[in-house]
Amino acid sequence: MRLDVALLPELLDRHALPASTALVVDVLRASTTMIAALGNGCAGIVPVADAVEAHRRARAIGAGALVAGERKGRMIEGFDLGNSPLEMTRERVGGKTLVFTTSNGTRALLAARAAAAVGVAGLVNLSASAAWAHAGGRDVTVVCAGERGDVSLEDKVCAGLLIDALLRTEPGAVLTEAARDARDVGRGYGKAVSRLGHDSAWGRHLALDGRAADLAACLVLDTSTVVPVWSEAIDKVIVGSR
Repeated sequence: MRLDVALLPELLDRHALPASTALVVDVLRASTTMIAALGNGCAGIVPVADAVEAHRRARAIGAGALVAGERKGRMIEGFDLGNSPLEMTRERVGGKTLVFTTSNGTRALLAARAAAAVGVAGLVNLSASAAWAHAGGRDVTVVCAGERGDVSLEDKVCAGLLIDALLRTEPGAVLTEAARDARDVGRGYGKAVSRLGHDSAWGRHLALDGRAADLAACLVLDTSTVVPVWSEAIDKVIVGSR
């Protein structure tokens, strides 16, 4: 098994991707939001590139569709929901289909669709998503969303912890240089991932923007066993493992 990390979608190994399982990571906050939504009964999530496409897809779905997402951390005007895991309550999203667009996370998810299988990982489902990826029996690429073209510390830490978790079940796996680097950074945090609220530039931004509760919900390990998985057949992200 070969383990790789793309710190940005632009750094994906396009030749290796079609034979690999991809784990898409956007810790703050798209991954965590999708995990929360599906964990609270959301019927499926349609990732799209922008607000115009989101409204078009929601109209096509009709009743039961909600548009959700953000730009620069703020809910898009005219949308039903933003990009906060705390908004994804059973009362709001149960039985609904979310059409979802974010600054970074959905872009990474769309970029990873050429993989043989695509799952969504965060700190909150780290063990479950690593187990899901390992069960596929393929090479694994962790795809970090980053922050508007820059490497994101929280995504790199999560990627490194995912690599470590995969190594525990596949000790003979071959690591790329990027995977080794992410693993070493992740090990520097161990279980103290809440430190990312201060160490991460986007974490500090969210805190200043009054989103401390979101940080607390995102920067914690293994609070969920839900693994969102993109289904090509229905072009939605659905629960792949619980």
